[in-house]
Amino acid sequence: MQPAIFAQGIGKGFRTGLWGPVKQVLRQVDLTVAPGAIFGVLGPNGAGKTTLISILATLLLPDTGRAEVLGLDVVRQAARLKARINLAASGAHFLWCMTVTDSLRFYGRLYGLGGRALTDKVEKLLDLFGLAEHRTVTFERLSTGLKQRLALAKALINDPELLFLDEPTSGLDQEMAHHIRQEIVRLNRETGVTMLLTTHNLREAEMLCTEVAFLKGGQLISEGRIPDLQRRLGLGDHLGLIFQDSPAPLDYDRLPGVLHHTVQDSRVDLVLDRVDERLPAILEVVYATGTKLAKVVVKPVDLEEIYHEITH
Repeated sequence: MQPAIFAQGIGKGFRTGLWGPVKQVLRQVDLTVAPGAIFGVLGPNGAGKTTLISILATLLLPDTGRAEVLGLDVVRQAARLKARINLAASGAHFLWCMTVTDSLRFYGRLYGLGGRALTDKVEKLLDLFGLAEHRTVTFERLSTGLKQRLALAKALINDPELLFLDEPTSGLDQEMAHHIRQEIVRLNRETGVTMLLTTHNLREAEMLCTEVAFLKGGQLISEGRIPDLQRRLGLGDHLGLIFQDSPAPLDYDRLPGVLHHTVQDSRVDLVLDRVDERLPAILEVVYATGTKLAKVVVKPVDLEEIYHEITH
C-alpha cells in the first residue's frame, strides 16, 4: 500500500538578516506515514515542526530532498495536491470583518463549491463544530476557542484525504482542548482521513497518535509506535506489588511482559511492556503462591519518559 506521506532527505534553511548566515531548520528528514493514521511529530518550540508541515502542505519549497503526499510530488504536482489536502494551523487567521458563515463560504468557493452543495457543506460544518449559534459573528469577535474551531471547520471544507494539524489545541483552555481532541479522533475514526499532527504537548500525542516521531534540532531522531519505543528504550508501564509480609517467591523476570524488576522489603516493582494486558496473568501467578497482597499500584508509562530518554 502506498504511504500517505513519503519524505526523504528534506532540508530547509532560512537566512538570518539580509546578509547573515543561513540557519538550518530541517536536516535530512525522512518520514513515512501510513494511510488512515494519526501521526504525531513532537518536539519543543523551534524544533522545525511547522517548517516540516509547511513543506508537506506545499506552502514552502524544500532546499534538499523530495516528498510525496498522496502519491503526488509536493513541488512538481503541488496544484493537484492542494485540492486533496487541507491545513489547520495554530493561531487561526481569517478576515476580521467576515462572519463565521461567510468565512466558510469563501473557502468553499476557493475549492470549487457552489449552490446547494456549498450551503449544505457549510451547515454541516457549523453543526459539527458547534458554530451554528455563532454563524453571524465576525471573526474579530470570536473567542480563541471558537477561532480554532472555525479553523478546523475550514480545513474540512473540501473533504480532504489528508489533514495537517499544526498545534491544533495551542492557546485553548483545558475544556476546549479536550473537545477538539475528541473531534480529531472522531473524524479519523468515521472518515478514515489521514492526519499529521505537530505538537510539543506530549500528553496530547499520547491521547491522539497511533505513531509518533521526535524532532530535535531539525532532525527526526526516532519514530515508531509508542509501545515499540517503550520496548526499544527499556521503558514501560510500572506495576508495584506491595505484600502484607514477604514478597511471593517468584522469578519475576520470567513473568509475562516484564522488562526488569526491583525488590525492596515487602514491595516488588515491575516494569512491563503493557500493564493492561499483563496484569491479570501476573496477579493469577502471585495468588497461586498463597502470598497475600496488601496493595497493587499501576502507573502507565508516559511520553515524557520516552522523550527524555530519546533527547538526552
